[in-house]
Amino acid sequence: MANFKILRNLIMKHRYQLILTYSLFSLEMLGSLLRFYFFGEAINELIKGSYRGLIILTLVHLAYLIIGTVRHMFDTRTYSAIYTSMVTGIVSRKYRTPDVSKLTAHSTLAREFVDFLEHDLVYVIEAAYNIFGSLIILFFYDKLIVSICLIMMVPVVLISRVYGKKMMRLNKSKNDELERQVDIISAGNPVHIHRHYTNLRKWQIGISDKEAWNFGFMELMVLLVITVSLIASKSLHSATIMAGSLFAVYSYILKFASGLDTIPYTMERLSSLSDITRRLESESVNVPVEKDIDVEIAAIFLAEEDVM
Repeated sequence: MANFKILRNLIMKHRYQLILTYSLFSLEMLGSLLRFYFFGEAINELIKGSYRGLIILTLVHLAYLIIGTVRHMFDTRTYSAIYTSMVTGIVSRKYRTPDVSKLTAHSTLAREFVDFLEHDLVYVIEAAYNIFGSLIILFFYDKLIVSICLIMMVPVVLISRVYGKKMMRLNKSKNDELERQVDIISAGNPVHIHRHYTNLRKWQIGISDKEAWNFGFMELMVLLVITVSLIASKSLHSATIMAGSLFAVYSYILKFASGLDTIPYTMERLSSLSDITRRLESESVNVPVEKDIDVEIAAIFLAEEDVM
């Protein structure tokens, strides 16, 4: 089982850049989450003839906009530096390993590490805000809705674990085939080339089918969460609830439901990353040099200066 040493080395080398970009993203997500609350309060205040809620909503949205803009600008500088550092170390192995096909495949797979940091990890952070942030805010509106949401999380987590294991097997088979690609193409045998791309197509279809079934299950769970919450909640049927509060509750239920979608996706990405890590770390271990393995791996990620 891969221990994600390469990923840890990447994070440690670029920790200050990553801390800054993830901190900005967390503030951005906090603003995104709170907008619905202040939107609801603005509606309630306008019904009462006051613009106070609207002014607060405007200030919150402007802060969210500024933070998001700065974060997007900084992201490109951070992740391009990480990818340059990583792929340079991997490609430099050509001086020590004759397996060009595997080396080429690994340099391509390396992009998935950066994609994980740039897209998947922030997607997980966003889901955490959507799930736990929504539950915290919903707790002050209606505790019954929170209970329903927590119950719905149980089957989602269980199914996601099974889904992650199946995706790990499919990704392993696809990456096994990908590692042979350059050698097969270089040999120039039409039969072997056709078989290679047929196998890649088969594994890709298998992955796509699992994603489709997962999409259907998750959307069914989302519909169930929304329907049961809206029907069972007594506060939503009260004549005293204001329009803004009703809007906020419904919005946070949707936020929570969107966060559920991320759980199986996270399992899938971790399974894929685990397989890639195993391949890259195995390649590092098998390199016949006298250096200590930890020093060798660390050297890969210290090969390039950060590009800012």
